[in-house]
Amino acid sequence: MTPATTLEKPAGQDGPDPGSKAPDARLVHRSLARRLMGRPELGSVVGAAAVFIFFSVAADSFLQWSSFGTVLYAASTIGIMAVPVALLMIGGEFDLSAGVMVTSSALVASMFSYQMTANVWAGVAVSLLVMLAIGFFNGFLLTRTKLPSFIITLGTFLMLTGLNLGFTKLISGTVSTKSIADMEGFESARVLFASQLTIGDIDLKVTILWWAVLVAVATWVLLRTRAGNWIFAAGGGADAARAVGVPVARTKIGLYMAVAFCAWISGQHLLFSFDVVQSGEGVGNEFLYIIAAVIGGCLMTGGYGSAIGSAVGAFIFGMTSKGIVYAQWNPDWFKFFLGAMLLLATLLNAWVRKRAEATA
Repeated sequence: MTPATTLEKPAGQDGPDPGSKAPDARLVHRSLARRLMGRPELGSVVGAAAVFIFFSVAADSFLQWSSFGTVLYAASTIGIMAVPVALLMIGGEFDLSAGVMVTSSALVASMFSYQMTANVWAGVAVSLLVMLAIGFFNGFLLTRTKLPSFIITLGTFLMLTGLNLGFTKLISGTVSTKSIADMEGFESARVLFASQLTIGDIDLKVTILWWAVLVAVATWVLLRTRAGNWIFAAGGGADAARAVGVPVARTKIGLYMAVAFCAWISGQHLLFSFDVVQSGEGVGNEFLYIIAAVIGGCLMTGGYGSAIGSAVGAFIFGMTSKGIVYAQWNPDWFKFFLGAMLLLATLLNAWVRKRAEATA
């Protein structure tokens, strides 16, 4: 073998050495502004700051500490579900049954406990198993039939809506469940799912803690685990992901089961906050979860978004829903403001993403 020769650059020639290697893109220094522009939740953070300033001026009571606790509680009731819905959207799918699944969770726990005269923890456990089974059903049917998630979860939504009403009337004779407040285990379950901590003038519901934990866990999964890479890959292109060994079917089934798990948490909060459940509740809430995720930076096409962004989107929802009340406006305008924020946030997120791609 002949020894390798080096190429010499002719005298006076400008430009890089033809034999030199380009620097690794991962080692190129990026400015703070450029890194921020690449974050999916940037648009929602800007929107949240604007909403906060707006209601701080429009409603004097909005800045009170007691109001802050109320805003956080309203945000957490949406945020608990917005977290798994955001992960599901990053994975390229939807779940239109998420809203009624929350009510189903509460109904199963309540009616099982009451009819079996069991400790309410037995009903809570059965409810968890039923919700996970529904989540598995959605994911399994999606991966086996290749039907759009919109069709599959719309079917699940209609079936659960009918089952919620039908079983409740069949068992209790009315559209609501019987009270389980005097049953064994109710108080201990209420501590876990519906308790409240008072710090100074702020009343903090336990759902705020559940919400914070779920956001932290989801963020860790997305950014620090192999499963997070699978979620982004499945949403960015399922066929390409399969080609490189990503278990797309297993990933999507897991995402649907995560939605079901969080629906179980929200359902137990609903049950142990009021000890009775109306069978018709939850219809339409699935759109609020999706709106929070989209405002937070998730793309409808999948492959892009963050759990933190969904939390910011839910916080915007909480500020708007309670800010209108504190400003003493007609609450009928709430849906108008929510729709306007959805459009503005989507446009802002699209602009930020284009700028990020242009400067990458």
